[in-house]
Amino acid sequence: MQGTNLINIVWFKRDLRVQDHAALAKAAAAGPVLPIYIAEPGLWAQPDASARQWDFAAECLVELQRDLAALGQPLRVLVGEAVPVLQALSQRHKIAALWSHEETGNGWTFTRDKAVAAWARQQGIAWHEMRQTGVVRRLKSRDGWARAWDADMARAITPAPAVLYGPGHDGPFRIPSARDLGLRPDPCPQRQPGGRSFGLQTLDSFLIRRGRAYRYQMSSPVTAFDASSRLSPHIAWGTVSLREVAQATWQRMRALGDTEDGKSWRGSLISFSGRQHWHCHFMQKLEDAPRLEFENLHRAYDGLRPLVPDPVRLRAFCNGATGFPFVDACLRALDQHGWLNFRMRAMLMSFASYHLWLPWRDTGLYLARQFVDYEPGIHWPQVQMQSGTTGINTMRVYNPVKQSHDQDPTGGFIRRFVPELTEVPDSFLHEPWTWHGAARLAYPVPIVDHLAAAQAAREALSALRKSSGHGPEADRIAQKHGSRRAGLPMTGQKRSAKRKRPDVPDDQLSFNL
Repeated sequence: MQGTNLINIVWFKRDLRVQDHAALAKAAAAGPVLPIYIAEPGLWAQPDASARQWDFAAECLVELQRDLAALGQPLRVLVGEAVPVLQALSQRHKIAALWSHEETGNGWTFTRDKAVAAWARQQGIAWHEMRQTGVVRRLKSRDGWARAWDADMARAITPAPAVLYGPGHDGPFRIPSARDLGLRPDPCPQRQPGGRSFGLQTLDSFLIRRGRAYRYQMSSPVTAFDASSRLSPHIAWGTVSLREVAQATWQRMRALGDTEDGKSWRGSLISFSGRQHWHCHFMQKLEDAPRLEFENLHRAYDGLRPLVPDPVRLRAFCNGATGFPFVDACLRALDQHGWLNFRMRAMLMSFASYHLWLPWRDTGLYLARQFVDYEPGIHWPQVQMQSGTTGINTMRVYNPVKQSHDQDPTGGFIRRFVPELTEVPDSFLHEPWTWHGAARLAYPVPIVDHLAAAQAAREALSALRKSSGHGPEADRIAQKHGSRRAGLPMTGQKRSAKRKRPDVPDDQLSFNL
């Protein structure tokens, strides 16, 4: 039997907070509220999903459930696919409207949202989707995008409702486990904990203590685990809003002023603020072209790499057993932490795409599952950028040995994550295959000749870029997806006066802040 009062359903997705939540605030102002989260088995069965991601999200849901209960209506956690779940709710309640934030998710969520929209129209139920980042749906032009981002982030933060009225306190409330959703065991012992309180603590510690040397220490994994903000999973799952992060950054910069302490922080906070812009810039790409999760952005690159990856090379990459100590250390660190700094993410994708010549979709899916902070709108445009298939970005082929010397000069990071090399002298650690005792190591020889493989990759891509027809399509892509440099902070990258197309930074995979 349906209830007698109209209710407003608030559907939480990747916005697991009550503060700065426009959908919740507007629904509460409209009448009684039923807050729900739908744990969708179909979503978690996708090849980019993992138990480590769900475990983080589940911890966020525990805190969200507590915060909503304190306002008067605890979060209902429903297991099933969205349309059947909403249909069942409509049979129990008179639904006034459905409220949620917009989502720039993967292809599965895009299809799901179209199905929900069709259901809502059929039922005569209004679905109000609110923006929560600087991504603009149905954007006609990138002109003025950066200024609009600034204005949007400067808007007043929406306070949580003072109280929520709703249809009683009946459940379900139980948050399913990863196993309940059919996810394979995925131990990630050093994973960051989820929940808004941890997100706020992380933001505060970065802006007050850890971020002073961010600009200089974020590139090396030796220093980046502490010097980076580490906010990326909290932004991806919405325990804190990007607007809250932006305004806290600006407030910190104002408070520091022109003091000596402020001068020492200024460059890092400017760089951090710039990366918040770039975060949305890359999400906008997937919003505007959802196909780039699956297809080369520039179709001239179709067929460049094999459709089926070499299983030996792919397995070695996923297992952190490529024979290149620094690459393997990064892969193993990612496995244990669920996080890696941006430059190393870029190096891993570059190494997989150029040196191992693996198709980007396969290695991109593996890395997506490893990242607790996986954000499809950032991940897939950056995967293609680092694989050289956008047609508009500089081809960046990282030398894994040079990166090892540059980013881990003492070898401490390698020794921490590749214990098979314990007996290798420091002078041979970056290239253990050159050591006279290498044959007795329980560590593989390099899976490829990295210099020869890099040269072959450069030649293949250079030939393609010089082919007829490449330029016009690249210009079209740049016009649609380019950054419109004016007004968009460059986070320290140098600008070349000779470049004519709108351009973007070339060395960042996730803008994981």
